[in-house]
Amino acid sequence: MNANAHGPYALDEQLAADTHPLAALDLCDLRLMDDANYPWLVLVPRVAGARELLDLDAAQRHRLTDEIDLAGRALREVFHPFKLNVAALGNLVPQLHVHVIARFQDDPAWPAPVWGRVAARPYSPDALVGRIRLLEAALRA
Repeated sequence: MNANAHGPYALDEQLAADTHPLAALDLCDLRLMDDANYPWLVLVPRVAGARELLDLDAAQRHRLTDEIDLAGRALREVFHPFKLNVAALGNLVPQLHVHVIARFQDDPAWPAPVWGRVAARPYSPDALVGRIRLLEAALRA
């Protein structure tokens, strides 16, 4: 894909509103979904105009896979989930982004997908800082 055909990379406004920055990885912005119901990370490749995995070149797809692995391992190390959900839907936000969600058998949506089950529960300022610190430490490990 010719990234210049779509102008410079910019984070979708809805993703910016729904998430908090966590880390700038080699390819992706790693963000924390503002929903304390679930430990939930979102990876957004910094590739202008990318809507589908097919819009990434082979090296970018491999890098994205490695960064999904990094996010999943951080969630697993910190939260010890029963299951990790990984999804790239993009029906409401077409910009390519990948959700990595730690799931538990007692979470509010179990065993269904998280979307549309319960209202998002935004982090309090203190809880947000604590969650980010935990995840930053796990990403460095």
